[in-house]
Amino acid sequence: MQVFNSRNEFYKTPFGAVKQNTTINFSIALDRRDIHPSLAIQKENANIEKLAMKFTKQENGKFIFTVSFVPFDTGLYFYHFDLGDNGYGVYNANKGEGKIAKSGGNFQLTVYDNNFKTPQQAKGKIFYQIFPDRFYEGIKKDKLHFKDRIYRQDKDGEPYFFPDNQPNGYLNKDYYGGDLQGIIDKLDYLESLGVNYIYLNPIFEAHSNHRYNTADYMKIDPDLGTVEDFRNLCDNAHKKNMRIILDGVFSHTGSDSVYFNKENRYSSVGAYNSPNSPYRKWYNFSSEFECGYKSWWGFDTLPEVNENEPDYINFICGKNGVIDYWLTQGADGFRLDVADELPDSFIEKIRIAVKSHGEDKLLIGEVWEDATNKISYNQRRQYLLGKGLDSTMNYPFRSAILNFLSGKSGEQFCEDIFTIFENYPKEAIDVAMNSLSTHDTPRAITALCGENPYGTDRYWQSQRKLSKENYERARKLIVCGFAMLFTLPGVPCIYYGDEIGMQGYRDPFNRGYFQWWNIDKYILDNVKSISKKRTAYDVFIDGKIHFIHADSNSVSYVRYSENHEKEVLIIVNRGDNNISLKYNNKIYSVSPLNYLIESVK
Repeated sequence: MQVFNSRNEFYKTPFGAVKQNTTINFSIALDRRDIHPSLAIQKENANIEKLAMKFTKQENGKFIFTVSFVPFDTGLYFYHFDLGDNGYGVYNANKGEGKIAKSGGNFQLTVYDNNFKTPQQAKGKIFYQIFPDRFYEGIKKDKLHFKDRIYRQDKDGEPYFFPDNQPNGYLNKDYYGGDLQGIIDKLDYLESLGVNYIYLNPIFEAHSNHRYNTADYMKIDPDLGTVEDFRNLCDNAHKKNMRIILDGVFSHTGSDSVYFNKENRYSSVGAYNSPNSPYRKWYNFSSEFECGYKSWWGFDTLPEVNENEPDYINFICGKNGVIDYWLTQGADGFRLDVADELPDSFIEKIRIAVKSHGEDKLLIGEVWEDATNKISYNQRRQYLLGKGLDSTMNYPFRSAILNFLSGKSGEQFCEDIFTIFENYPKEAIDVAMNSLSTHDTPRAITALCGENPYGTDRYWQSQRKLSKENYERARKLIVCGFAMLFTLPGVPCIYYGDEIGMQGYRDPFNRGYFQWWNIDKYILDNVKSISKKRTAYDVFIDGKIHFIHADSNSVSYVRYSENHEKEVLIIVNRGDNNISLKYNNKIYSVSPLNYLIESVK
């Protein structure tokens, strides 16, 4: 019998993060009764509170001490158990387990707002991420709208990257012609995958193919289409019960924009053109910066905005502002680029603007780490406590899946998953966006069996593909990855092309044109099958998870409903030998590099 385990409801109930004003019961199991233990709990930046624990019963030769605690404020709380005046306590030994020691780490308790709710419509659904220029060209083009853009008719050609550095190279200046009409044309294909939400990388006018250097927030980039095309996309998607999520890039604009106008492309008086510009106060001009103004990570083409400037806040969040306008046109939510770099107060205003169009509108943030305890700019972030984001792009789950499939143990996978599952509010975990790849990572199939690209240049990455032998293994591993992605808590998000076996190292090689002519049917058919199973079982909407086995080559877990009325068993075997698992008096077998998803109750 353990001393304490934060993940076992015998010792702590309820499990995981809690709403404020919730009564939490803690129990520890000790060898002696003549001890006077106490719960030592501290809200971050507040005083430690010590609550005496009472002996309640004897069980399995252990003496059980219990105490209740009610957190009235939202935030992070940290706790351990003091064992009296002998200097010992019960501290965090990882995996939720407690150990008796003179000192050690604390356990984390996340307390979130009573009124925190996330869109029920998103739970249990399937997302699909599209890099708009690279998905499908619906309207054939002879040329593009701006002379400084390079049009790529060779859809099978690798994205340009040379020379390796801007501003003189072709990096991000080549366009394949993908557009909004192309997405409309392929809605039937997305429907065949079971897709319910389409997350679009930026679609506003901008002068690079990734469009993260916004030129005009109120215009669709003309090479993607028009506002009418966007409305048509939303209308056609809604008819198929699909929703559209837009990328909100609000930490910086492009220098080549209506607002800054450093390149003098626009007739507006941009912030760079005059101290009297109406946009001047959005930016920070100073000789302390090499380019004369504060820019995003030192890129002078990406001047940072001051998100605390009332005029800018109103432009983004106010009536007829950016968020209001695009939700009115048919969008169903936003994904916030670099959410860590936006003030919590700004994110909270964005939430108000988004939710003013309905509680079903979704707000997702880009966060690469555990979002509950993330510190950025020397501040503990508050955006996942109920007044900011609905949830985040769940990169920790991506790392856990790919690390396991690449050789790390199943035990480590379970720990990585359960850490997030324990720390996140359930409302947030149910709509966390889980991916195997994104536009900011190597393609999953390349990451699984390719060489390590980190520390290499783009010339090394260019034209580099998996060997035939490695691809054969990787295609089976990525299918196992999809099985995990679609059955873990949260919502799976397919990065366009992963489902057909597209390869690619880092940006821009992970952003090739969708290879409609080169589809790996094995991967695609498995994704469709896994998608149907996810849709068939309600436990994937908001069910709990229980890991039942993990070893060096396999993991097995159950997703289950309240009181275990329904259960779905998931087994993933990334090894080279057959495995068998006994569950509920039945033997389940899984062949090498394969998976099982089966209802068992």
